[in-house]
Parts: sequence; C-alpha cells; structure tokens
Amino acid sequence: MEITENTGEVGVDHERSICRGMHLVWEDLTVVVPNFGNGHTRRLLDGLSGYAEPGRIMAIMGPSGSGKSTLLDSLAGRLSGNVVMTGNVLLNGKKRRLDYGVLAYVTQEDILLGTLTVRETLTYSANLRLPTSMTIEEVNGIVEGTIIEMGLQECADRLIGNWHLRGISGGEKKRLSIALEILTRPCLLFLDEPTSGLDSASAFFVVQTLRNIAHDGRTVIASIHQPSSEVFALFDDLFLLSGGQTVYFGAAKLAIEFFANSGFPCPSRRNPSDHFLRCINSDFDVVTMSLLEHHRIREIQKSSDPMMNLAAVEIKAKLIEKYRCSEYATSARIRIREISTVEGLAIERKGGSQAKWWKQLSTLTLRSFVNMSRDVGYYWLRIVVYITLSLCVGSIFYDVGTSYTAILARGACGGFVAGFMTFMSIGGFPSFLEEMKVSIEKGSVDITGLLCIFCPISSLLSHLWL
Repeated sequence: MEITENTGEVGVDHERSICRGMHLVWEDLTVVVPNFGNGHTRRLLDGLSGYAEPGRIMAIMGPSGSGKSTLLDSLAGRLSGNVVMTGNVLLNGKKRRLDYGVLAYVTQEDILLGTLTVRETLTYSANLRLPTSMTIEEVNGIVEGTIIEMGLQECADRLIGNWHLRGISGGEKKRLSIALEILTRPCLLFLDEPTSGLDSASAFFVVQTLRNIAHDGRTVIASIHQPSSEVFALFDDLFLLSGGQTVYFGAAKLAIEFFANSGFPCPSRRNPSDHFLRCINSDFDVVTMSLLEHHRIREIQKSSDPMMNLAAVEIKAKLIEKYRCSEYATSARIRIREISTVEGLAIERKGGSQAKWWKQLSTLTLRSFVNMSRDVGYYWLRIVVYITLSLCVGSIFYDVGTSYTAILARGACGGFVAGFMTFMSIGGFPSFLEEMKVSIEKGSVDITGLLCIFCPISSLLSHLWL
C-alpha cells in the first residue's frame, strides 16, 4: 500500500476506482412531520428532485428553515424517527445503504474532545478508522497531509479547548471537523454549513479545499447559508430552496440568468447569493410592507429597487412556477433519468471501522487516559475530594475501638464510604458519554469498539460473538 505523504491520500487504485463514479439521485423527495402541534402535519420537503455527480461540488442554499439540513439528513439517512420520508434516493442507479467508508457527514456542531491537541485528535481518529495493516509511518503521513491540506499547521500542537481550557478558534475547530472526515477520503461528503462562524478568507479557503476534494473524483454536497461572491463562484451546482420547495436547481453560474429571465435580475454590483436570498426570504414581509406604507420610503424604493414593490412570498411563488416550466427543470429531469438507468461502479461494503478490535481497544484506552489526566474537573478535582473525604472520615472514626458497640460505628463508616464512592463514580458518566458521542458521530468505532470502552473481556467476547 503506497502513501503519498504530501497530500495524505491513500494510493490504492482499487479504492480510487470505488470512489469515482458515485452518482447520487433523489426523486420526488418528501419529508413530513406528523402530529406537529395540535395534530397538524408539517411538510418539511415538498417533492424535491435532483442529482449530484462526482467531480463537482453542489451548494444547497436557502433562508433559515428552508429545509437545507433536512435535505442533507434525508440523503445521508440521518432523519429522526418522528418524520416520514417518501421518494427515492438512488446511488449509482440503485437503492443502497450509505455505509461507512462511502459517506462522511460534517455537522454544524463541532463534536471534539477539548483536552486533545489537533494532531492528537487526527491521529487517534486515523488509528481507529484506517486499516490495521497500515504502518505508523503511513498513518502519520496521512495525518500530516490532512493537517497541511486544511491549513492547520500553526495550531497542530495546541489544545482544542473546553470550558476551562482556552484552545483554538471556532474557524480552526470547523476546519478540524472537516479534516476528521476527509481522513479516509470518503466517496460522498456531506457538509452542513461548513462556513458558519468563519471569516471570508477562511470560508474561501475551506470551500477551495472542498472543491479540490471534489475534483479528485468525490461527490461533495454542502449546505451554505449566505456565501460571499468569491465563495459562490467556486460552486459547480446550486440547489436553491425556500419553504421546502425547489426554487432553482442547476449550474450555479446559470442561476443569475434564471432570475433575470423571471423578471428579477441581479444588480451588477450585488452578491448573487444575497440577491437570491432576498428574493425568496418571506420571513420579513410584514416588516417590509409596513415600511413601504410610509410615503417617503415607498418613493425611494420604487425609484431604486422595483423588486420591493412585491412581497417576497409573491416573488417566491413566481420563481417556483417559473422553474417548473423552465428548460432548467427539463434538463434536470432528463439528466436524472440518464443517471438512474446507468449503473455505476460496484460499491464495496465496509462494516464499521477498518481497524481490528484490539487496536480500537488500545487506542480508546490511551485516549481516555489522556483525556482524563488533562481534565481538571474529571480527574484531579476528584482526587482532592477523595483526600479531603479520607481526612474527614479518618478524623471522625479515629480509634473507634474493637468493642461490640463499635460494630455499628464501623458499619456506618463502611456504608458512608461505599455510598459516597458509588455516587462519585456516577460523576464519570458525562466524560464517558462525551467520548461515546465523539466515537459514534465520527464513525470511528463499531459495536465491538464501543464495547471495548467498558472492559477487555467484553471486547473479546463481543468480537468472538460477532
């Protein structure tokens, strides 16, 4: 197995052939929430259809509450149990489960252990997810290549930070979350607002990196709230949503032409994404119309921005209807049929982590010891409490004697110590839940690995059973 240390990519031709040609199609995708308040049903997505191709990066845009995250969760199979989804999601023309190694998902929330450094976080994740047959030099090469690729060299040896430790910035945490997912070079990469909380330069750098990943043959789908004009120019395809309905789907560079043909041209010096969201965001129609009632503001708006003469809900309805009858929708339906009928390359099924159970056990144990030793509230404060308790109990029950009446005192002492130790041990569950959440969210361990957290015996038995 060859490793390119400059880029951190696994040089395996078979793996590259698997990841190339992953065409994702969704047809008439509808998501509803039954019994959403007073017995009513809320429709989150309404008959969406589209596709994502390898070598291209697609942006899902829309105002808050338009259904961007819901669409990503639907495509990735991460919907909660209280929603109902109808429609078809096809991968290479067939309904398939998006297993580990094929799909990676970067959430809005950064789920990280604050007591570890950036390099330690990536190293532990690589040891848990990459094949055991890889040498230490190969794993370190992938880690270092990923650090360079995401521009994390300056903060590689700094702690991530938590409630009592000052660590890296929010933008660096976001880039670290993306780096954790691209370690294994997944075929499909989903990102839920990867540029949120980043400045314009960092956002451009992150999207540029995602574009490079897409051009390597991966399929990248990202929801973006409001990108700058430079970031918007990096996207190949655009899926514009509003109220769970399709406003536009097609090439990102043709969206300006679609809005112009629909009667809402984008001004020459305005950010296209700002113009799109301004047209379809109907949350502030009441405020806008109340301002337009003022005579002076009405005259100013009529002379400078004719679009303000219509409510956003009317503009949105007109755009949705225009798109349904447009050539963009027709070409999208034709392309969906072409992709759905042509089978792509076979997909190798991978069950959970590619590391052996004993490597998962050793890595998780080492990570837990490092996490606990650096967490003041979990480890060292607990030791101080134990020492203080020992001094107090030892002073109270000092020289209690060995007579018959001292048996009750000894029993009370034993019961108090046992009860106190039991309740103090329960205080360790938050740290365990934190590590388990990180492991499950990042897909770094399977069922066997989770059992490895408890004890080596359960790990061995579960491995033999599975």
